[in-house]
Amino acid sequence: MTAESLAVPGDKDHLAEIHLQIGARLARQGHRYTTGRRQLVDVLAQAGQPMTLPDIVAADPDLVQSSAYRNLDVLVRSGLIRRISAGGDHAHFELAEPLLGHHHHLICISCGGIEDIHLDSEVEMLVDQSLSDIASQTGFTPVHHSLDLHGHCADC
Repeated sequence: MTAESLAVPGDKDHLAEIHLQIGARLARQGHRYTTGRRQLVDVLAQAGQPMTLPDIVAADPDLVQSSAYRNLDVLVRSGLIRRISAGGDHAHFELAEPLLGHHHHLICISCGGIEDIHLDSEVEMLVDQSLSDIASQTGFTPVHHSLDLHGHCADC
């Protein structure tokens, strides 16, 4: 199953596959896939967009903010959730790319909103090639890239 096929919010089969992948990865790293961690993943998978901790807690009344924050920390350190700093008071969180598929972000510097964007394959290949060329000139070995565009959203 490809990463892109997992990025279907609300699809129970894909959510089940995400849970299996996360459980296996946590186990390999010596962590348990607790009910609280599963709830966080459910909220983020169903949202389909980056969320702040207050938004995550508001989406599931059974989540306690302090426990949610500790669980997010474990999931971020395990490479399963990505933390996105957009300025402002709160970081945003989303499922990591191996689970969601490769994408980039539009980040509003006024309201802190984040929108996922997908480049067409031709543009993505050009970006990859340009970044690889720059990396090879400096002896850098790239693993992946992310492109976040900072500016003002249509509402701001």
